[in-house]
Amino acid sequence: MIMIKEKKILLISLVLLLFFESTEAKTQKLESQLQDQLPELMKKVVDWRHDLHKYPELSNREFRTSKKVEEHLNSLDMEVITGVAHTGVIGILRGNRQGPMVALRADMDGLPVKEMTGLSYASNQKSVYNGKNVDVMHACGHDAHVAILMGVAEYFSSIRNKIPGSIMFIFQPAEEGAPVGEQGGARLMLKEGIWSKELPDVIFGLHVTNAPHGLIAYREGPAMAASDSWKIIIKGKQAHGSTPWASVDPIMVAFQLGNNLQTIVSRKLDLRESPAVISVGSVHGGVRSNIIPNTVEMEGTIRTFDPVIRDEIIKEMNIIAKGTAAIAGATVEVIVPNGENYPVTFNDLELTKKVLPILENIVGDDLLYRTERSTGAEDFSFFSEKIPGFYFFLGVNEPGVDPSNTAGNHSPYFLIDDPALETGVKSLSHLTLNYLFGEI
Repeated sequence: MIMIKEKKILLISLVLLLFFESTEAKTQKLESQLQDQLPELMKKVVDWRHDLHKYPELSNREFRTSKKVEEHLNSLDMEVITGVAHTGVIGILRGNRQGPMVALRADMDGLPVKEMTGLSYASNQKSVYNGKNVDVMHACGHDAHVAILMGVAEYFSSIRNKIPGSIMFIFQPAEEGAPVGEQGGARLMLKEGIWSKELPDVIFGLHVTNAPHGLIAYREGPAMAASDSWKIIIKGKQAHGSTPWASVDPIMVAFQLGNNLQTIVSRKLDLRESPAVISVGSVHGGVRSNIIPNTVEMEGTIRTFDPVIRDEIIKEMNIIAKGTAAIAGATVEVIVPNGENYPVTFNDLELTKKVLPILENIVGDDLLYRTERSTGAEDFSFFSEKIPGFYFFLGVNEPGVDPSNTAGNHSPYFLIDDPALETGVKSLSHLTLNYLFGEI
C-alpha cells in the first residue's frame, strides 16, 4: 500500500516536472526567437525613435505621435482604442488560450525645451505652452519609450499563437503634466476606465536615463518620490520704489520666505528614515525697477516618500508662510497641491524579487544595479497603486561615457545611444514572456 502511494507521488512529481520543464523550455524558445528577430526589429525601433524625436509634441497634444502608434498597432491586427485621456492609445493582443494579462506602458510627450544636440534628426518644432510660444524637444527620452514598446508589440504579434493570456500596450500622454486647466496622463486614463472591464495582473515600465550603456537600475519598494506642486501668493501694498516705508513689500517677504521654507526640511522633519525636498522653482512680481508691487507669486515642488512627512510639510508651509508675511504686514494664500500631484512610485516587493534573475540574465550582474531612491516623480505611480508594478531605468549613454560629464534628462543636450534600446526591448519582452508562462 505504501509502495503504491509512493509510486503515485512519484508519478505526479514527474508530471509536474515535465510541465514546468516544458513551460521553461517554451519561454526560452520564444526568447531565442526574439534574439533572431532583433537585428531587423531594432532597425525599425531606431527609425521610429528618430522620427518621433524630430517631431515631438507637448502634453495632451501628441496628435502625430498617437496617429503613428495607432497605425502601427492596427497593422499588427490588435484591438486598438484611441482618444484615451485626449491622445492616448491602447492596444490589446490576445494569446492562443486563457492566461494572465500583462500591461506595458510608454509615455509619449515632449518638453518645452530648445534642442541643442546638433543631431541630424534634431527637433525644430514649436508649440504653445501655458500661453507662451516655446520650442519642443524629447528631452526626457519618451521617444525611446514609444519606439521600444512599438518594437515589443511587433515581436509579440509574431508569436501570438504561441503564448497564453494577453498583453495591454499603454501609450500614455502627458506624463510631464497636463497644461494648466486640463487633466491628463495616467490618472485621467484610469478615470476614463481603461481597466474597468479588464484589470491587468501586473504592469511593467521603463525610463531611459543618463547612465552607463545597457545598465538596468532598480529599487524595490518606494523607488520614486511623490510630487506636489505648490503656489504661494503674497499680497502687500504697492508704492513708489523711492518710498519703501509707504509700502508693504511682497518681494522682501518672498526673499525671506524662500529661506524660511528650507527650515522645514533642515529643522522640522525627522529625515532618518525618509528624505524630503522643498524647492522654489519660480518667483514672479513687479513690472518696473521703481515700483514696489502689490503682489508676488512663488511656485515650487515638494518631494516625499512618506505620506506622514508630506502632511507635516504642508502644515508647516502654511504656518511659516503666514508667520513670515505677518511680520511684514502682508497676507498670503498657500495652495498645495497646485495642479497635478503624483503619488510614490512603488515597486512591488515580491514582484521585484522575481524579476531580478530575468534581468540579470539579460545584462549580467555587473549591469544590474540597485539604485538609491529617486526624488524624481512618475505618474506610472497611478498604475502601480492599482496593481503590482515594476518600474526600472535603462542606461542609454554611449559606451565609456562618464555620466557625471554628460547631460541628463530634461537637458537640451540629452542624448540617447540607439544600440542601448535593444536592452529595453529584450527586458520588457522577457519580463512579459516569463509572467505569461508563470515563471514570475
